[in-house]
Amino acid sequence: MPAYILLSSLNPGGLETLRERPDRLREVNQEIEKMGGHIVSQYAVLGPFDFVTILEAPDNATVAKISVGMGARGTVRIQSLPAMPVDEFIESLKH
Repeated sequence: MPAYILLSSLNPGGLETLRERPDRLREVNQEIEKMGGHIVSQYAVLGPFDFVTILEAPDNATVAKISVGMGARGTVRIQSLPAMPVDEFIESLKH
C-alpha cells in the first residue's frame, strides 16, 4: 500500500484541546483510520511541525480526503507528502 508522510501543525485551538484532553490525539487517529488511512507510526516533534505521521492509504484521493477533513476543523494544518521506499526509488532510476 502506498505510504505518505503527514506533517501537522496545531493552531492555538488545537493546542488548547490537546493540553486539556491529550487522549484526543488517539481519537483523531481512529477517525483517520475510519477514513481509509492506516497509521504506521507517529511522532510528536519540536520545530515548525507538531507531529509527523507515517500513513498508508490506498491512493492520493484518500489522503486528500483525510487532510481536508482534518484541516476543515480549523485546529490543524497538514502537509501531505507521498513517500517512496528508497529501494523502490533506486530501482526506478535504473530503468
